Amino acid sequence: MSPSVPFGFRDVPVGDKQAMVDDIFISVARRYDLMNDLMSGGLHRLWKDGLVSALNPPRSGASWRLLDAAGGTGDIAFRVAERSGGHAEIVVADINAAMLDVGRQRAEQRGITGISFQEANAETLPFEDASFDAYTIAFGIRNVPRVETALAEAHRVLKHGGRFLCLEFSEVDTPVLDAIYETYSFRVIPGLGRTVTGDGESYRYLVESIRTFPNQERFADMIRAAGFERVTYRNYSGGIAALHSGWKL
Repeated sequence: MSPSVPFGFRDVPVGDKQAMVDDIFISVARRYDLMNDLMSGGLHRLWKDGLVSALNPPRSGASWRLLDAAGGTGDIAFRVAERSGGHAEIVVADINAAMLDVGRQRAEQRGITGISFQEANAETLPFEDASFDAYTIAFGIRNVPRVETALAEAHRVLKHGGRFLCLEFSEVDTPVLDAIYETYSFRVIPGLGRTVTGDGESYRYLVESIRTFPNQERFADMIRAAGFERVTYRNYSGGIAALHSGWKL
């Protein structure tokens, strides 16, 4: 029997999850960033700014390469391009062509260069060993069927001294806020998704996927198991999101 993995609150064969996730993001791609604003009250922008500040991309010196995984619409890549003054060479990798199309169009509209968009699976990256200085992934790793495999691939493609940064929804650790957030997630977000994108079920899955993803400590342990060192995390907004960091040393 094929091993199973969580897909929201139900288990599905591991070989089926990726196609199911793809269908969700094809459905919501055009309104994905708008929904992020509505769902988080704009906080996702501050969290992503925090990731880029932690990354601190260089503005000069030797060439510096970033792989932004599951970053199809370009939110992280555009921030890094601006922060680096165009110095960074950025590859956006995403398994979903619809999300990449949105990112390419946004880059063209904004006149942003130095970013390439490539269809790629986070579990089997088409890049050479030790070919990137940094690897980022924001709100994408919980949708990967084999998270341990994706972490191992992140470690493989990073150079010695390279940095791994992952921004992901996590476990709220603030009393009262946890109950408010639970109610908002299950009673408001699916309806909001139905109104804005015409697809409430996809947003119900996204909420459920947050609840089934490992909490901060367990995910940090997974990052260490993949070979990263100096692993830390920082909570944002009472643990609604967390920024995980690790180094390939």
